[in-house]
Amino acid sequence: MRSQLFMLQTSATTLLLSCVLALPLQGQQADPPAGTLPEQEVVPGLAADQLPEIDITPDPNEPLSPWLRGGLEQAEPSLFEGGSRSRRSIWDDPTHRTRIDLQQLQERMPGDMFQALEREVGVLMQRTQRGAAAPFIRGLTGQQVLILIDGIRLNNATFRLGPNQYFNTIDPGMVDHIEVLRGPQTVLYGADAIGGVINVVTRDAAQQFSNYYQAGQWTHRYSSADNGYATRWNIEGSTTNASMFAGGGYGNINNLDRGGNLGRQPWTDYSHYSGDIKFNYLVDEQHMLTVALQHYEQEDVARSDRHPNRLTVFDPQQRSLIYMRYQGANLPYLFDRYAFTVSYHRQREGSRDHKLSTTNLDVGEVDNHTFGLSWLMSTDLWECGQLTYGFDHYHDEVNAFKNRFDSTTGSFVETRTPSYPDDGVYEQTGAFLQWDVDLSTRLSAVAGVRYSHIAAAATPIVDVDHDSDPGTPDVPTPVNISPTFDNWSASVGLNYQVDEQWLLVGSISEGFRAPNLDDLAATNDNVQQSSADTPSIDLHPEQSLSYDIGLKLKRPCLRAEFYYFWMNIDDMILRTPAGSSDSTTLFSRSNRDAHINGLEWSAQYDLVNDWTFYGQMSYYLGTDLIRNEPLSRIPPTQGVLGLRWQDPCRSQYFDFFAWLVRRQDRLNFQDI
Repeated sequence: MRSQLFMLQTSATTLLLSCVLALPLQGQQADPPAGTLPEQEVVPGLAADQLPEIDITPDPNEPLSPWLRGGLEQAEPSLFEGGSRSRRSIWDDPTHRTRIDLQQLQERMPGDMFQALEREVGVLMQRTQRGAAAPFIRGLTGQQVLILIDGIRLNNATFRLGPNQYFNTIDPGMVDHIEVLRGPQTVLYGADAIGGVINVVTRDAAQQFSNYYQAGQWTHRYSSADNGYATRWNIEGSTTNASMFAGGGYGNINNLDRGGNLGRQPWTDYSHYSGDIKFNYLVDEQHMLTVALQHYEQEDVARSDRHPNRLTVFDPQQRSLIYMRYQGANLPYLFDRYAFTVSYHRQREGSRDHKLSTTNLDVGEVDNHTFGLSWLMSTDLWECGQLTYGFDHYHDEVNAFKNRFDSTTGSFVETRTPSYPDDGVYEQTGAFLQWDVDLSTRLSAVAGVRYSHIAAAATPIVDVDHDSDPGTPDVPTPVNISPTFDNWSASVGLNYQVDEQWLLVGSISEGFRAPNLDDLAATNDNVQQSSADTPSIDLHPEQSLSYDIGLKLKRPCLRAEFYYFWMNIDDMILRTPAGSSDSTTLFSRSNRDAHINGLEWSAQYDLVNDWTFYGQMSYYLGTDLIRNEPLSRIPPTQGVLGLRWQDPCRSQYFDFFAWLVRRQDRLNFQDI
């Protein structure tokens, strides 16, 4: 398929913001190149030993220093910033962690979250249809990868098994950076984080709490392959004790050009719009209040993989989030820093499903309401390290319906069983404690533990054998279920500084995922091209144990890291054939043991004249130990080799790369 892309980005101080805030305009100042300080005036006539000393150490009594970029937080990672629960830098973290910053995102200029995260080492982005995005981490996706927005769960009670579209309900135009943590992260972040965690942190004003700052940005993206466009406006501003970032966008994506004389690919068009605002208010020297609101909505998103026999359209695909966060820093209490967050997250999915060989048109909706609460704290133990601890609670309520209509007349035919029970409730509660400590000048350790309690309640429709007669069909019967699951998870990691350039890291970590309502109670035909999931009410939770070892190198012109891992998964929840109904293949879920092992490496070498050579590669092997066959959807070996030029001010760049992918020949029965 031939694809061309034209990108246009314009950044300017907007008249709109001036009218709204009625403040004098002040542009942003570019940061000096890394490793440089502002020039200081030297007074003539003074000897070198008579020059006044200049103190560049941040003043610990500066009221705003805990919240200002370039203040105290520049010396060490900001704990609880954007929901982060670790103060370790990427270099000394035993977890394989990477970060895509705002500069990188603006260079990629992504039209959606799929493009924002692709080509990240150890991450495979997949989409079944336009408008969707499913990240794979260490061979796992869907319910087994935890996605956060500012530390708040995107995963909910009806998050589907396998690839789904929900990651793409985030507008990349509001994103400040994306943090990717690979491997089980249950201790810090809770259930579902078996493959890893993706934390999407949203933008604040570029100059927090400066003296009357304001700026704006307009971004427009055009793609000739689908004659589509996406546009977004951002405005931001601040005073000495308040700051605001807000934006809105709209996109209209048309059918893809297949190249040659093939015309356009049907059912690949859709539209989307979004709006968001984030407000920070400095209450006093040590406390800050954040209030944020986000809304993103897609319309007419079709399952193009079902063309031409079945038209399934999602409309609307909607996500709304509002949260309030109150943070304290440099406190003289038992804890020296804390973050208290309350949130409400709504994810609404409407659908129209028409098998074109019939007149049946099924119209349904799943509406998931998630209420969240978290309290995070840290205590500095001086020579004994630091404690990070807290608790979180999420309560999900599910509303759903499905009705059948005649596609020719529009008349109502019957009420159908919805994808999920209309009375579904799901609750997750957890508490954790993590200890970071330097054991010597070369050796440091981190250890943690979490307790999780999860409860589900719903009334799925289950086929029940009422008469024990194999000659009579089972009868669909409402069955009330209310399982609970409890778990203790632990992790430990070590860093050993071999010398100034080499760092050896290793960790052992446990993961945990309790079955959600998609596992337990789904009657969902949005599976593959012509399949459906049925309820599986007697599942056990998944538990994993991962062993990681890594080696990191940091030289002036060369940076590299290598990780190898082996993960055992007990009672992994996998699909199992359960017969057929008409032309639909039915699946249930069952617990089966599995393991996944693999390696990830990346390197970057600085050449002359601002040129950089870089590369990365990932390899995974997953096995279903019960069926003795490959796990479904394990990504093939893939890598990237690239050559990049960027001017010292990071304002211009050229990037040439080759994406290398091995043939996928390790297939599961679902993949054939």
